[in-house]
This record gives sequence, structure tokens and C-alpha cells, in this order.
Amino acid sequence: MANIPIDRLADELTQAIREYTEDVEMGVRKAVEKTAREVLKEAQALAPKRTGEYAKTFVITKDDSYGVARRIIWNKKHYRRVHLLEFGHVKANGEGRVKERPHLRPAYDKYGAALPDELKRIIENGG
Repeated sequence: MANIPIDRLADELTQAIREYTEDVEMGVRKAVEKTAREVLKEAQALAPKRTGEYAKTFVITKDDSYGVARRIIWNKKHYRRVHLLEFGHVKANGEGRVKERPHLRPAYDKYGAALPDELKRIIENGG
């Protein structure tokens, strides 16, 4: 351990805390990005495929602000269709229902469930 003069102690503590915070922030952003890519890949694999265009138009949008790392996975071209496929809907003629084809929620449940444990590990280890 280095000898630190008492008048520099506050500066050294501040610097150590700043480095820890930056390391944790970078680790959290990387973990969130990795999880988002995994969810996107799984959602594209589970998406209904008639022509394949629907699955290809899923994208990740970054919504970051100070202290928040958020990724939104959505369908850029067919965004109005997602909830109809995910949860099913009444047929156009009103007779019966179209069966649901879950693809986003199972992908999120599969990979998103491990994210809190990963974030806890990052915080405990300092990045």
C-alpha cells in the first residue's frame, strides 16, 4: 500500500471511486449490449417465416442516458404486426382466431433472466 499524505487522501479516494464507477458503467453497458444482441438473434430465429422479411427487420435501438443503459428490440418495418403475431388476434371475417406465435417474449425470458445476476457480478467485481 502506498503512503499517501493526509492532504491528498480525499483526492485519491475520489479518483479511486471515479475509476470504479467508470469500470462498472462500461461493464454494465457491455452486458446489456450482449444480452440485447442475444435476444435479437433468438427473436429472429423464433419469428414466423413466410418470406423471411419479417424476421430480418428486427433492430436494436439504444436509449441511453446518464446512469441508464437501455436497448429496445423492435421491428422497424412491421412494428404494427408484432403484437398480432405475438398474442394472436381475431380473424378479419370475425370467425375464429389466428393462433399466437410468441417470438419476442420467449427470447427475452431466455436471455433477460440472466442479466440481473450478471449485473450483480459486475458491480461486485468492479467492472
